[in-house]
Amino acid sequence: MSWAEAREAAVAAGAALTPVAVEVPLAEAYGCRLAAPLRALVALPGVDVAAMDGYAVAGEGPWRVAGHVLAGGEPYQRPLPPGACVEIATGAPVPRGADRVVPYEHTSRGENTHDQDEPAHDRRDQGEDPRGRPFLGAVVGEREPSRRPHIRRRGEDVERGAVVLGAGAEVTPVVLALAAGLGHDTLPVRPRPNVAVLVTGDEVVHEGLPRHGRVRDAIGPFLPGLVEWAGGRVSGRLRLPDGREALARALTGWAVRGEGRWAPKEADVLVVCGASSKGPADHLRAVLAELGAEVLVDGVAVRPGHPQLLARLPGAGPGAGPFVVGLPGNPFAALGAAMTLLVPLLRGPSRQLSALAGPVRAHARDTRLVPVRRTGRGAVPIGHDGPASLWGAALADALAVVPPGWDGEQAELLELPRKV
Repeated sequence: MSWAEAREAAVAAGAALTPVAVEVPLAEAYGCRLAAPLRALVALPGVDVAAMDGYAVAGEGPWRVAGHVLAGGEPYQRPLPPGACVEIATGAPVPRGADRVVPYEHTSRGENTHDQDEPAHDRRDQGEDPRGRPFLGAVVGEREPSRRPHIRRRGEDVERGAVVLGAGAEVTPVVLALAAGLGHDTLPVRPRPNVAVLVTGDEVVHEGLPRHGRVRDAIGPFLPGLVEWAGGRVSGRLRLPDGREALARALTGWAVRGEGRWAPKEADVLVVCGASSKGPADHLRAVLAELGAEVLVDGVAVRPGHPQLLARLPGAGPGAGPFVVGLPGNPFAALGAAMTLLVPLLRGPSRQLSALAGPVRAHARDTRLVPVRRTGRGAVPIGHDGPASLWGAALADALAVVPPGWDGEQAELLELPRKV
């Protein structure tokens, strides 16, 4: 299957991952996706408020000070008659009858002997109380007319009932803040898909220096962060030796030698690292056939990562079971396969294009995934991109998708996670 067809198959399969919506507190909604449009429960602002510190004035000046209004304090209760003003703080409700807010720096104090060019809020004279506020009855003039009213009208930012985000939007920190500002304590979301990770191989060690003929696991460490970034959560991990029976028992819920809790029957996606090729220790395809799995992608014309696969196990009940994503055992090949099948399965489609600012060798038949770094000139290939090496990917911020026979046109970029 071509790389583009495999990616489309993963995106289509991801539509079946959408779980039942739940209502959760804001603190638990981060990273999920909205199950319903986000509506404003209140208008923003809820009343007419001052956009600057100064004086809310009615009619033509000069104005006599009739009161003081602070944000969060008691509003001025009476309509403001012409020729009157109230000292007001940013965000405080504007009295009825006020035409505009005159900022402090545009005002001058009347009926005194001080320099009229000195801003009223900078003086502490006999016309002010000990806190710096003018006494009621003091006169304020306008020394520098402003064309702006400096009033934010009720509903100016968001009307009550308005839809501000559609269903499916990711709940980011800013979305949480927006929801809180609109009056929400909870949000309807679709929970993150549960992903169980299974690392196979007699030669794989998980700590310390590998002895002769062994290798450190370099795939298991990057998968949790990749899964979280793509919108899922790792719900279980298991280490397995090579062997057909051990793999079959693990995929059906029987842990042979496990690390912590292993419950694939509760997982939405099972990621199998290794065992996906066609060598003597690669049993994933045979086990999936025995279990009656539906194979959606059986190998991809891509370098590195061609032995990857995507399948779905049958369910115990009337519905289908979890998806299985098979990754090659070489680290960079596994990363490329995860970006091809696992990420779009969890996250859905995304597409970025860029010119490549450097020499890239296209393959005659297969798509190539090339580590690149974005610059003002375009995406620059980094090198160090052998199937077993993550060096280039560690220096990169994306993988460029170079199709067969590429002749210099813009290439698609697969963003690499920098931070969860």
